[in-house]
Amino acid sequence: MDMAPHDPVIEFNGVTKRFKDLTAVNNVSLEIGRGEFVALLGPNGAGKTTLVEMIEGLSRPDEGTIRLLGKSWDKDERYLRPRLAGVLQEPLFIGKLRVEETVNLFGSFYRRPRSRTGEVLELVELTAKRRALVEGLSGGQRQRLALAIAMLNEPQIMILDEPTTGLDPQVRRGTWEILRRLNKESRSTMILTTHYMEEAEFLCDRICIMHQGKILTQGTLSQLLQTHEPGEIVEYRVRNESACDELKNSDNVISYSYDRESAKARILVHNGSDFLFRLSAFVRERKVDIDEIIVRKKTLDDLFLSLAGRGFHE
Repeated sequence: MDMAPHDPVIEFNGVTKRFKDLTAVNNVSLEIGRGEFVALLGPNGAGKTTLVEMIEGLSRPDEGTIRLLGKSWDKDERYLRPRLAGVLQEPLFIGKLRVEETVNLFGSFYRRPRSRTGEVLELVELTAKRRALVEGLSGGQRQRLALAIAMLNEPQIMILDEPTTGLDPQVRRGTWEILRRLNKESRSTMILTTHYMEEAEFLCDRICIMHQGKILTQGTLSQLLQTHEPGEIVEYRVRNESACDELKNSDNVISYSYDRESAKARILVHNGSDFLFRLSAFVRERKVDIDEIIVRKKTLDDLFLSLAGRGFHE
């Protein structure tokens, strides 16, 4: 599939990075367009952090070239530095400063007017907390404060390094909504590293899955699901596995697995509705007890586990 954007902001061309005997990034070529929201996924050690550090200018490639906004870190660091921003997993602030004072402090580094503080606090829904001490903020509010600071200079590229790790589900969802809105309104190119599949699925236009320093696959979620084992998943609980053996023998069935501990069958099929109709008829005729029948589309979680079980170990 052709993933090259029309207006590339980040361009990797044959990039390799080694640390002694370890090749952390291996001949990667990648383009990310203006305003794109891209997820970098992969197991620990896949090369995500090294790739991000090279985008941030914290590390230089051993081979290949990297261009950001048409520039390179070697020659244009002063131009690039104010045009990038990042949000870390655990941002650190001075606890005794107020929220407004903290943003003003960072704004002074960019020589931004005080009026910009109010704008970014409104963007991240922290206006009501502007006079609160940072040490009294919740984890989610601290992450929103980090987002406000990252947006101060209206960056063209934003790096989001596991920005919602440790947050409860409700706060995490609220942070996603803010991130998606910021991406649409600011047209900043955003790169997300995360271990939450649902996060990447909700936020990102394109997903890149890395393994052993290479990009194993990339595309929109629908493209990836269609390419890697397309179909629907049927899950049901049955105590006697052999009672449903006949169901596995069908052109509609792509794959079948059974977990004895949970007594759960998992079948990947081309057409979930057709299989459910056949399953219902089979249960009535054979008087088989089946519980918890679920028919669903495949998710990014399914794709990631599928690749982790095969491609990641090949």
